[in-house]
Amino acid sequence: MAPLNPRLAVYPGTFDPVTRGHVSLITRGLKIFDQVVFAIAHSTPKKTLFTLEERVEMAKEVFAHEPNIIVEPFDGLLIDYVARRGAGSVLRGLRAVSDFEYEFQMALMNRKLDREIQTVFLMTDFKWMYLSSTIVKEVAQHGGNVKGLVPRQVIERLRERYASLQDEE
Repeated sequence: MAPLNPRLAVYPGTFDPVTRGHVSLITRGLKIFDQVVFAIAHSTPKKTLFTLEERVEMAKEVFAHEPNIIVEPFDGLLIDYVARRGAGSVLRGLRAVSDFEYEFQMALMNRKLDREIQTVFLMTDFKWMYLSSTIVKEVAQHGGNVKGLVPRQVIERLRERYASLQDEE
């Protein structure tokens, strides 16, 4: 296998949908890495609102202006994907102490599976500490205003999805 690029990181997640917290974290990640792959997980224990294709499309729209952010889907073990991608690091965000235990366990397992790939944690910007895709979806589902919490490209998709779900009821 080719040597890993220490200036390339993978930022994995479900991103259902992309929030301003995700955008903030990856933008800050670009201050450390030359390129960051915004890797959208196909396999997830979470029930997603948007399909994998829709999540990838939204993220590509959000990051269209940033050539150093690569958006792509992935499946299987994260550490295998990172190695295939040739990235030297996994970028992860921490909002609160509650995130730390889970993320720490995942980082240790990934380290056991491949000692050459590092995990880099960034603390979220304080204004996004409470923000999650789950909270955004819940607010949007009940007609609440999510402006400022998600990129503009996501707002209309949330409105359309929840309107179509209400039409089905």
